[in-house]
Amino acid sequence: MSNLSHLSTIAAIVSYLAATILLLRKPAPARVSRRRPLILAIAWLGILGHATGLAGFMFTPQGIDLSFLSTAALVSLTIGVLFLLATLGRPVDKLGVAVFPLAATTLWLRLSFPSEVHLQRNLSMPMEIHILVSIIAFSLLNIAALQAILLAIQDWQLHHKKSNWFVRSLPPLQTMETLLFQMIGAGFLFLSISLLSGFLFIEDLFAQHLVHKTVLSILSWGVFGMLLGGRWCYGWRGRTAIRWTLGGFAALLLAYFGSKLVLEIILRRV
Repeated sequence: MSNLSHLSTIAAIVSYLAATILLLRKPAPARVSRRRPLILAIAWLGILGHATGLAGFMFTPQGIDLSFLSTAALVSLTIGVLFLLATLGRPVDKLGVAVFPLAATTLWLRLSFPSEVHLQRNLSMPMEIHILVSIIAFSLLNIAALQAILLAIQDWQLHHKKSNWFVRSLPPLQTMETLLFQMIGAGFLFLSISLLSGFLFIEDLFAQHLVHKTVLSILSWGVFGMLLGGRWCYGWRGRTAIRWTLGGFAALLLAYFGSKLVLEIILRRV
C-alpha cells in the first residue's frame, strides 16, 4: 500500500468517526439545520478517502484483491455511498450512527490485519457485472437491516413510553416503515438480478465451494420475497417486518461472508 493510500485510509476513518460523533451529539434547536450539511460534507470526505485508500490496496497490476477484509472494505464503501445518496431525498440521516462506524471498522481492520492477497485475474465482463450487482444487493439489504434495528428501538420505546432525543429525532414510525420497505424492494430487485446472473454466467452454482452460498442466497431471496408479498397482500408491518428483515439479512450475511471468514481467517485457505 502506498503512502497516499495509507494516509487516505486514516483520513477516512477520522472523517467517519467525526461524522458519527456529530450525529450522536444533541444539538441545540437553532443548530439542527446547520449541522446536517456539515455532517454530510464530512461523510463525503470519508467516502473520498475510503475510495482512494481502497484503490491502493485492492486494485493491483496483477489483478483484483478479493480477500475477506478487502471485500468487506469494498462493501462498506458501497453501503456508505448508497446511504449518502439516500439522504438526498429521504430522512435517513440517523442511520449514519451505524453506517459510518461500520465503514471505519472495516478500514481499520484492513490496515491492522493485512490478509493474504487473493487475486482474481482476467474476470469476464459478465462476472464483473455479477459481482457488482451482488455487492449492491447486499449493501441495500444491509441498510435495510440497520433501518429495521432503528425501527425496533423506536417501536420498543414507544410501547414502553420511553424516549430520548435521538429517537425523537427519527421520522415517525409510519415513515420509517415506508423507508424500510423501499430499501428492501430495491435490494430484492438487485438480489434477483444477482441470482439470475449467477445461474447464467457461473458454470456450476451448486459446486462444493459454492453450494452453501447459493442455498443461503436463495433462502434470503425467498424470505425477502415473502416479506414483500406479506406487506402487499396482508399489510405486514412493525415487529413482523423487523423479524423477517433481520432473518433474511442474516442468511445473506452468511452467504456472502460466512465461507470467506472460515476459509481465509480461520482455516487460512485461499
